[in-house]
Amino acid sequence: MPGPRYRAADEALLIVEPLDIFTAVFHRPSGITHLLNEPAPQILEALADEPLDAAALLDRLAGQYELDAVEGIEMLQARLDELEAAGLVDRL
Repeated sequence: MPGPRYRAADEALLIVEPLDIFTAVFHRPSGITHLLNEPAPQILEALADEPLDAAALLDRLAGQYELDAVEGIEMLQARLDELEAAGLVDRL
């Protein structure tokens, strides 16, 4: 059975500004600016197109990063949990 799917917060709720090694994301509903580093901005970008579960997201990001299936899914789940807590990702 697949796990939960995730989607990025609606584009209208976010202002995204790439900086040097960070990406600043202003979350309009909370009024908080988050400074994200890789792979968090790439996760948001991948989830903007369609909701994905962690395994499908890992497959999508594997082209950009060398991710081992076990360590990659653990890292990805930790980032998804952080993004969800910040209100930048919704769990479906």
